[in-house]
Amino acid sequence: MTPRISRRTYGSQPFKKGDVPRRIGRTKGGLNSKPHAVCDGRSKLVALLLFEGQMSDYKGAGLLLPALLKAKELLADRGYADWFRAVLGKKGITPCIPPRKNRKTQIEYNRALYKQRHKVENMFGRLKDWRRIATRYDRCPHTFFSAICIASTVIFYLN
Repeated sequence: MTPRISRRTYGSQPFKKGDVPRRIGRTKGGLNSKPHAVCDGRSKLVALLLFEGQMSDYKGAGLLLPALLKAKELLADRGYADWFRAVLGKKGITPCIPPRKNRKTQIEYNRALYKQRHKVENMFGRLKDWRRIATRYDRCPHTFFSAICIASTVIFYLN
């Protein structure tokens, strides 16, 4: 007797949402997604990935490392750990990441260079000027990602 494959599922329905996840995750504020981005010194978007809201920043940063081939320095916020600093050091990139406030041994960083981090925030602010991106009307991840790509092309590269 040969086993029969049934399309019916009981309990969890894997075919209901499709093969690709929606990249919407549960956060403190509700359902959300996180774009992880790399931008250059002129606030232009270089690389972008979209993840679920509850996903750790470390995983997103690790996946964006190949986009940093020509970088000499990297500015990041306090949330990144020592392993990320070590990986950047091995690649020849100088990390400019301040330590967390509760760290017992403080790490030195270039404070004057870190003040340039506002350019990253400005890049995200310019993207969120597009209402479709700020409110995430698209439930499908590739449609939402496409909207971000179109907006970034218009904002950063057509002007």
